[in-house]
Amino acid sequence: MANYTNNQNILKWVDEMVALCKPENVVWITGDDAQMDALKAEAVSTGEMEMLNQEKLPGCYLHRTKKTDVARVEGRTYICTRKEEDAGPINHWMDPQKAYKEVGALFDGVMKGRTMYVIPYSMGPIGSPLAKVGIELTDSIYVVMNMDIMTRMGQKVLDNFGDESNDFVRGLHSKADIDNEKLYICHFPEDNTIWSINSAYGGNVLLGKKCFALRIASYQGKNEGWMAEHMLILGLQNPQGEITYISAAFPSACGKTNLAMLIPPKEYLEKGYKVFCVGDDIAWLRQGEDGRLWAINPENGFFGVAPGTNEKSNPNALASTRKNTIFTNVCHNLDDNTVWWEKLDKNPPVNAIDWTGEKWDGSTATTNGAHPNSRFTAPAINCPCISSEFDSKAGVPISAIVFGGRRAKTAPLVYQSFSWNHGVFVGSIMASETTAAATGAVGVVRRDPMAMRPFCGYHMGDYFQHWINMGAKLGDKAPKIFNVNWFRTDDEGNFIWPGFGDNMRVLEWIVDRCKGTADAVETAIGYELKPEDINLDGSGIDMDTLKGLLTVDKDLWKEEAEGIAEFYTQFGDRLPKELNSELDALKARLG
Repeated sequence: MANYTNNQNILKWVDEMVALCKPENVVWITGDDAQMDALKAEAVSTGEMEMLNQEKLPGCYLHRTKKTDVARVEGRTYICTRKEEDAGPINHWMDPQKAYKEVGALFDGVMKGRTMYVIPYSMGPIGSPLAKVGIELTDSIYVVMNMDIMTRMGQKVLDNFGDESNDFVRGLHSKADIDNEKLYICHFPEDNTIWSINSAYGGNVLLGKKCFALRIASYQGKNEGWMAEHMLILGLQNPQGEITYISAAFPSACGKTNLAMLIPPKEYLEKGYKVFCVGDDIAWLRQGEDGRLWAINPENGFFGVAPGTNEKSNPNALASTRKNTIFTNVCHNLDDNTVWWEKLDKNPPVNAIDWTGEKWDGSTATTNGAHPNSRFTAPAINCPCISSEFDSKAGVPISAIVFGGRRAKTAPLVYQSFSWNHGVFVGSIMASETTAAATGAVGVVRRDPMAMRPFCGYHMGDYFQHWINMGAKLGDKAPKIFNVNWFRTDDEGNFIWPGFGDNMRVLEWIVDRCKGTADAVETAIGYELKPEDINLDGSGIDMDTLKGLLTVDKDLWKEEAEGIAEFYTQFGDRLPKELNSELDALKARLG
């Protein structure tokens, strides 16, 4: 093994895990083309993957998971801190000694007769001061192929890592029997370790993604003075060629990928405005030598939800999937060996195999051809609007942080926080209302602070404190903080704001506020744009409708304040006093 690395910290740990899992073979992933081609051919020969039409979809493959293994499993996701209170009230906790013993028993001999793949990978551009290294051990070629897309992977990572460092995240995964009753995703933030067993679904097994890049990295960031956030990063270029970078956090189903790959309205394109995507899901942010907040996207690809992605909703995402992409749990069109999913177009295939492996005829079917959480894993480099700074080791300087959720009546179209601490308050109270798409009552407010509820690797109260500390460190160089709501509805429940590309109109005001060139009106909840300061040409929205989108209903906000107070109680004395002060100030402004 010495020709792959001389780092004894890595070699010792791999040896220990080999002794535990007892694989028949151990293969170090170098990432070279010959090795990857051989692995793909093996996956096709065993039926783990299917090669798609190489003329229409070059380099693309189809994979199906078990019917019971189709999504992230929050109830089986544990934060294993030595003290239970350090995991906080929102996470599931397990004692690390218990986890190592009980889950370790499941790993004992689990890879007999199988191959263990050793995947060295970098989250972020190799050699960037903002990047981190992980090693994932897995018995799944599907995982190897996905990690090749989602991360910078292979021998070059080990060569850059060197022989001395011990700062790598230890990830161990086995498909085992894909048994939901024995499924565990355990994070040991104090040990830089992740164990995942009995799942083969991407979100549970691509350990660089949410497991490392958010749960473990958020804990590392707290201790090391940086931030790991569930945020997109985009660059907005004006006609003069100046680019302003924005990071934004939204709960699921609130249009994060669509915003990251936004295509400006015709009126803006003609003037020369452009939007560039740096990342669609995760941002790592660190103070630079100039005092500003700089961000990288630690990922190298997109792990996107397929259904609903189409030429109208997100042409850039769709274009990203045209080559070297892995499709999971979508519908297989047998007529031309391509893929299909709901809302891709209005022509479902009639001679097809659905996501469960059954024959499917889209003209008569009463079931979905693709699973609602079916996915594409696509290289970011495929995206037509990928930023020229995507591989920058320095990252990009962030001028604005945007929070948002799905609120029918409460939140206005856009407002700016009064200060950094008020912005932390705005992020901490983030919420979305449930829609008819989910089971249960419609319109229930689900709090999802900074969109990190499922992904914070430690106590959420301490996480809020870390945000406040970052603001103190950044001082007057801190980004401005905003809240948006694309989802206000009329009395019939129809969305009022057109959304998608028209969100550019709001982003323009946000950028102008960061530059100090736009005015604002002070309200009880924050600074709002003046209706005349937004460009509505071609939007189909008139001035009266816009004024309606900006109204702040004080009675609704008084109810909101009560909900916030109730939400805060669970954090006890670990809730920063600054957030209680902001809540008191909001109540006072509401009268």
